[in-house]
Amino acid sequence: MTRLVVSFLALLWSAVAHAQEPLRPYQIVGDAIPASLTGSKGDPVRGRSIVANRQVGLCLLCHTGPFPEERFQGDLAPDLRGAGARWTEGQLRLRLVDARKLNPDTIMPPYYVADGLTRVAAPFRGKTLLTAEQIEDVVAYLLTLRD
Repeated sequence: MTRLVVSFLALLWSAVAHAQEPLRPYQIVGDAIPASLTGSKGDPVRGRSIVANRQVGLCLLCHTGPFPEERFQGDLAPDLRGAGARWTEGQLRLRLVDARKLNPDTIMPPYYVADGLTRVAAPFRGKTLLTAEQIEDVVAYLLTLRD
């Protein structure tokens, strides 16, 4: 399992292609980050694109969901169907930013963490997997998944 996680994280970090902006501050309250990282709502259409894209979010390596056009969806993590009914906006945001805050043993990668990571190739050190805007777009999309 550890080799799978290391391989997965290596693949994720190899997919990072954006220039890194400074991390935006956020506050964890209980099991959530209640406030938007950007100060505004994300775009659910862009969020769906990120989730389904195997070069950006890579979500479908572990998750399955309402993506009939995508073959070979993962089964290592919860189905994304109903995510918006199971978790609040803030809970989804924390799971994307850094699910290790909820479960230190999770295989969910921290999508908005730049420091304290190991086994990251030199060109990708100090960069997040997704930008704050992309996090908000994914949160907006996941909130639409009510069934």
